[in-house]
Amino acid sequence: MTAPATGPSTPAGPRPAPSGPREVYREALTALAAHDERVLCLDSDLGGLDTSFGSRFPERYVSTGIAEANLFTVSAGLAARGLRPYAHTMATFAATRAAEQLKLDIVGTGLPVRVVATHAGLSAAHFGSTHYCLEDLAVTRALHGLTVVVPADVREIGPALAALHELDGPSYLRLGRSATPAVHGGPVPPFRIGEAVTLRAGDDVTLVACGPLPVHFALTAADRLAGDGVTARVLQVHTLAPFDEAAVAAAAAGTAALVTVEEHRPQGGLGDAVTHVVAAHAPRPVLRVAVTGPLPGLVDDHAGLLAGTGVSAQAVHDAALRALALAPPADGRRPAGRPVRPRPAGGAPGAPAPHRPGPPPAPRPEPAAGRASDADPVPRPVRPHPRPNPCGEPYGTPYRGTPGSPAPGRRAQPSAAPDRTRPATPITSATPSESRPS
Repeated sequence: MTAPATGPSTPAGPRPAPSGPREVYREALTALAAHDERVLCLDSDLGGLDTSFGSRFPERYVSTGIAEANLFTVSAGLAARGLRPYAHTMATFAATRAAEQLKLDIVGTGLPVRVVATHAGLSAAHFGSTHYCLEDLAVTRALHGLTVVVPADVREIGPALAALHELDGPSYLRLGRSATPAVHGGPVPPFRIGEAVTLRAGDDVTLVACGPLPVHFALTAADRLAGDGVTARVLQVHTLAPFDEAAVAAAAAGTAALVTVEEHRPQGGLGDAVTHVVAAHAPRPVLRVAVTGPLPGLVDDHAGLLAGTGVSAQAVHDAALRALALAPPADGRRPAGRPVRPRPAGGAPGAPAPHRPGPPPAPRPEPAAGRASDADPVPRPVRPHPRPNPCGEPYGTPYRGTPGSPAPGRRAQPSAAPDRTRPATPITSATPSESRPS
């Protein structure tokens, strides 16, 4: 099979350049289908695929309607026949509504189905909270054998699609909805699944980012940190599974702290993947910039929703300074503005102060007799009960009478010892009239 072209063969003449990720993806998929007859497009009424791919290859375009469970099951059946189906739906429906079919029919069988999830994160801004998706990376990362890819801008979509097409197993391609700023000003680095990309060098703090706007925010924050005298390394992670542990471990070993940036909840996404690696290889402070708190009730644009939920370039900048303040200075990296820990007299930097003899400690008082528990070093306070005790005495008052005598206001309880003077009653089987009703 020949390598896919960069764009589909179209009639001569000017053609407007696609701007958003969905338009760029449709162009790349149509070009891929022109070179591989196994490519099928399965649609869930997203709009756009019917006029782009469907008009070019009507016999290879299938619309299942708004029925994501059927979409995934049909795709798995077609893949079992040796085809290469691309199943398209919104991210929240792919990872939550049809999670069982994704888990069992596609990932459980290892079939080469490409799930293309659009409107990820908060990119479906005007659709409201029912279409937001901030949990899909947690779900997909937990499915063993599923490749999870998140391009950083539209220029990465074509190379990412070509790389995923060569895989024999299932994959999940996470896309947004509208155009976002480009993060690759020069040539796009080679796209290799499972390999992170260093977009900027730095020795003080590492900004690990995933997704279009988070990577853009990390680059902007790195520029602002340079004005503070802090050099920030920007590490772009476009593959969440398999995860590039070696690149993250090297970044942790080469910088004093890390900050993760993602368009996702803090649980289960990029932040969890990074902290798992850092804790195992090179412990460093790690702070997360992710979508936190309740979702806003007002409609806003994509960037506005992210800023309102804690994800912005300023949030990344502030988190980097806080992370550096938490880092120990023993490794010799002290950017401008970081406090220097004073050196103890007579010792190396960071060594404990020598012991100086002082006055002997005061003797501990003997426990007072009559407490509820003489073994307790400090008497436990008794909280007053909101209602009076019907027996007369306050709640929690210890009674220390003679053994066997009842407490004031209480009646003596009968002995629990069995009466041996009366003969034991033999146990007989129940008659039908005494049995438990059916």
